[in-house]
Amino acid sequence: MTGTDVDTAVRGLRTDGIAALRGAFEPEWADRLREDVEALFREAMARPDGAIGRGPNRYYVEVHPERIRGFLDLVTHPWVDAVARAVLGPDYQVVEIGFDVPLPGAVAQPWHRDFPAPRETVADRRLTSLAFNVTTVDTVPEMGPFEIAHGTQWDDGADFDHGMFPPKSAYPRYEGLARRKLPRRGDVSVRSALTIHRGTANRSDSSRPVLVLGLVAAGVENDRNDLVVSRAYHERLPAEVRAHLGCRVVDELEPLVQKHTIEGLVMGATD
Repeated sequence: MTGTDVDTAVRGLRTDGIAALRGAFEPEWADRLREDVEALFREAMARPDGAIGRGPNRYYVEVHPERIRGFLDLVTHPWVDAVARAVLGPDYQVVEIGFDVPLPGAVAQPWHRDFPAPRETVADRRLTSLAFNVTTVDTVPEMGPFEIAHGTQWDDGADFDHGMFPPKSAYPRYEGLARRKLPRRGDVSVRSALTIHRGTANRSDSSRPVLVLGLVAAGVENDRNDLVVSRAYHERLPAEVRAHLGCRVVDELEPLVQKHTIEGLVMGATD
């Protein structure tokens, strides 16, 4: 990781709305991540409200940071920290860790952003949040890759349903700007969740789990996520990590009730 890598990422976030660092971790690190994600997914699917549907055969699960063995590696990675500081400021907060799981048979999602654009982005062209994505598999086209319409993070969205779903009349423009991403184990990407995107149809016989780390600038209200850590885990973390955790600290962890719904994605789309 170099200063050039950080500059390239910041420029990519302002132009395309997405950037990446290839080989940020060893493939074996991503393999351990997949083990954790698959175990947590089984737990989530076995209890009520443990997972949120994001369309047919597609789920999202928020988790406790301490259940992910690589959490500390990820939040202290020099590129992750440097990009977050450059875009969100030195007092950024980690407010979300979870994962998307497109299973075999998942259909294409409608084009969307993950939440309505805040005033700072629409009026001042300032990004106040970032999502870092970490694949747990070597992605191939049959797995239903993530597809993102470059440069749409600045779209106003005033005519979007719920502030997130653009009208179908805009789809040709997004399809013209779209790029499908094929990350490999160990790669890390960063994007604005306002950049219009969708998951495509998974026609393979394999799932495509992706870890999501959500960050916001200092002072940004966040009512979509509930990051929770145990007191014992919190006390073991380095002070510089604790300073960036926008979390609740509890004596004992309890199963999370999922709350980050995205209106409309349960319907999916035909492809």
